[in-house]
Amino acid sequence: MCSQHGYQYPRPAVTTDVAVFTIRGQRLQLLLIQRAGEPYQNRWALPGGFLDINEDLEACAKRELAEETGISGVYLEQLYTFGSLNRDPRGRVISVAYYALVPSDRLQPKAASDAADVQWFALDQLPPLAFDHQQIAALAQRRLAAKLDYSTIAFQFMPKTFTLSELQAVYEILINERLDKRNFRKKILALKEIEAVGELRRTGNHRPARVYQLKNPERVDIIK
Repeated sequence: MCSQHGYQYPRPAVTTDVAVFTIRGQRLQLLLIQRAGEPYQNRWALPGGFLDINEDLEACAKRELAEETGISGVYLEQLYTFGSLNRDPRGRVISVAYYALVPSDRLQPKAASDAADVQWFALDQLPPLAFDHQQIAALAQRRLAAKLDYSTIAFQFMPKTFTLSELQAVYEILINERLDKRNFRKKILALKEIEAVGELRRTGNHRPARVYQLKNPERVDIIK
């Protein structure tokens, strides 16, 4: 309900926060910034910031990610809205969280804006995080793992070209278990989401493997 001169009720501030995942050194890793100012100065946190009054949510998430880490043009998906009363010591702040998945070879993050530093951390070795960002990161990981069963979301971690063994390794890292090689390849090829590029790639002493690329690299499809 509005009065003649404005809203009758106080309006909370809105932020967006982004959990950016990649796979480096055979481990799932999360991108964190070190906060340059208060609150939580020098603590690690997810990239994010306040929504401008004339800005939509995803635009805010992309802008804050670019301003604080230099990263842009990544796959972004809305995760959840976090709004507990005391989540931000500055006042009533609601955060709309997103998560992003990126191949490690595309990223060269650099601290910018109000970030003192930016680094990758293995998900099982995160430092204490500011605000409720530990909760956001944990939910983002669970959402990612859940979507493996019914979508092509894992493909977002892949470089421009890859082998089926490299793709299988990504799945195994995300679910933390070994997969049967024959069944995995049969399932992936049946999706018709990848295509051979006419090249072979040798890794170590193994025989050369066929190289593939995504047919629609910017899209995540539902497969069930």
